[in-house]
Amino acid sequence: MFIIAGLGNPGREYEGTRHNMGFETIDILSHELNIDVSMLKFKSLMGIGSYKGEKIILLKPQTFMNLSGEAIYEIVNFYKIPLSNLIVIYDDINLDVGYIRIRQKGSAGGHNGMKSIIYLLNSEDFPRIRIGIGKPENDLTGYVLRKFDKEDEKLIKGALLKASKAVLDIIENGVEHAMNMFNSK
Repeated sequence: MFIIAGLGNPGREYEGTRHNMGFETIDILSHELNIDVSMLKFKSLMGIGSYKGEKIILLKPQTFMNLSGEAIYEIVNFYKIPLSNLIVIYDDINLDVGYIRIRQKGSAGGHNGMKSIIYLLNSEDFPRIRIGIGKPENDLTGYVLRKFDKEDEKLIKGALLKASKAVLDIIENGVEHAMNMFNSK
């Protein structure tokens, strides 16, 4: 079993913003795998399905970004899955727009949603997919809560598709394989 958690903020006003890259990747996976992500459980919207014989749960925490760990902690403890079977997808200002990076483990890198998850799980040892949204010159909060301009929209759509394919590759072939396939520039 795998839990795929895409981070974001709930509500229409946050749809399409830089901070909702995780939610948008879950939406793509939901469509591709025909999994309805509308069940409200574990402080999240979730859907259950399968891919290549593996049970998967798609998760969109509804706690707002900075408290994402509350939802992740609850579901991981309920299903008692190894952290290696938790895949977290989120935005990263330290990557250029449109790039993705896959890691087996690591620090929060300043991302508050990841800080919350790492703190509550008491571990950094779980796979993650970071989607580059670019770095603002100032006003970080305003930047991550804004939508992309037309120029960057095309790059982000490509990155979201790559991220969804990377999730499936992790499930099918492992994190190292996905890192080799998707971490090149």
